[in-house]
Amino acid sequence: MVRRFRGEGTQKVDAKGRVSIPANYRAVLRDGDPNWSEGKLPEFIIVYGDERRDFLECFTIDAANEVDEKIARLARGSAKRRAMETLFNGQSLDATVDDTGRIVLPAKLREKIKIEGEAYFIAMGDTFQIWKPEAFDAAESAVDDLLDSMPQGADIWTLLEDGEGE
Repeated sequence: MVRRFRGEGTQKVDAKGRVSIPANYRAVLRDGDPNWSEGKLPEFIIVYGDERRDFLECFTIDAANEVDEKIARLARGSAKRRAMETLFNGQSLDATVDDTGRIVLPAKLREKIKIEGEAYFIAMGDTFQIWKPEAFDAAESAVDDLLDSMPQGADIWTLLEDGEGE
């Protein structure tokens, strides 16, 4: 079974854009990199997207390969395929975790999501996201609205019964 990202936390970002990847995320990145072996540094993909995305989404190499396979099944030249290729291939970059467990977020990405001294990491199962802490708090209002719309005393796990892809 493939390991999944779990947990959340805030990490310091230095003036050069160096930030530590949470230790438990590093193990998932290693396991999800088919080219990783002892002594090598794990690689992954950072998708930054356009102005509609307020966060960076990080994929293991295995997860990125799954997305690439899905994109390849779309009709060549179709609007959906072009959009996904632009987002996933064009608006992304390869990244490597260094031997101290850090990555360097390029200035372009830090400016895009307005990260200064801290970055908020949140696990999303097969990916993790990097946010400016205040931007994540604002974006989570949609989740709060969904939870607030549930009947008093309802069990959150019932959300899994609504079906796939919603």
